Amino acid sequence: MSLIEKAVERLGQLKQAGQDAPVITPASVPVEPVEPVEPVKPVVEAVPLQERSRVEIHAPEAEPVSREVNIDLDRLAHMGFVTPDQQRTSISEEYRVIKRPLLRNASSMRGTSRVAKGNLIMVTSALPGEGKSFTALNLAMSMAMELDHSVLLVDADVSKPSILKQMGLPQERGLMDVLVDGTLDLPDVILRTNIEKLRILPAGTATQRATELLASEGMNRLLDEMASRYSDRIIIFDSPPLLVTTESRVLATHMGQIVVVVEAERTTHAALKQALATIEACPIKMMLLNKSTVQGPGGYYGYGYGYGQEPEDDKAA
Repeated sequence: MSLIEKAVERLGQLKQAGQDAPVITPASVPVEPVEPVEPVKPVVEAVPLQERSRVEIHAPEAEPVSREVNIDLDRLAHMGFVTPDQQRTSISEEYRVIKRPLLRNASSMRGTSRVAKGNLIMVTSALPGEGKSFTALNLAMSMAMELDHSVLLVDADVSKPSILKQMGLPQERGLMDVLVDGTLDLPDVILRTNIEKLRILPAGTATQRATELLASEGMNRLLDEMASRYSDRIIIFDSPPLLVTTESRVLATHMGQIVVVVEAERTTHAALKQALATIEACPIKMMLLNKSTVQGPGGYYGYGYGYGQEPEDDKAA
């Protein structure tokens, strides 16, 4: 029974006995001591500032975005290359003719079956200085103007890369670095350009094991990824000359099409025959006559306008 209830009961007893009830005030009611209760404080886990900063930056990693480089199109046009913003020229018309069968093989049916890896196109030559790099870059530029295709230009001349140099760009990490370093992925080294449908994969860091790396299972996986990641992508490889290094012969075993650049009035029949014998495994081989001064049946002249005589740099005269 509580103290209040006891007091009320006592009042009733006093009334029955005819006694006056005392006045009950809060002060007159005895109060039992109550144990003080400490207030419950909210538990806050102290996290050092450095720890909080580290937690905040742990967000889901986004897919790597390729770095963009700016190509000086006016410079390339002045050097005789095809560029998307120039008016119709003889060189641009020539490459419109050259690219058409390559694109047809890459995207359509040939006979009863599709051309295997038809979107992997290697550009090479028998000997240095015949204009293969000039041809590879012009093909890439011309194909990048297509509405239904995008282009990845790969500098696979790993011993003597020249694609970035021709574009006036510094050397970058590229193909060899991805094959050597397992932590690198293609988006880490592919360069976006100011030409919407053109990407570049540089040769990367030179290595003495280039032939073995190109023949490795890692290269097979890399090519499968490159060929299948985008269904509309044409991949053009600027390859070393066939009679100078073994890298080009290894690379040729992965290709669906090969364009062999032949310098007019310089490359001998024997050298060309020997070069073609090294790429017999490729299903489609085409030859492109470069630096010709004789007008062809289509009304176009040979390729390589605007170059000085610098045979060591694959430049056309």
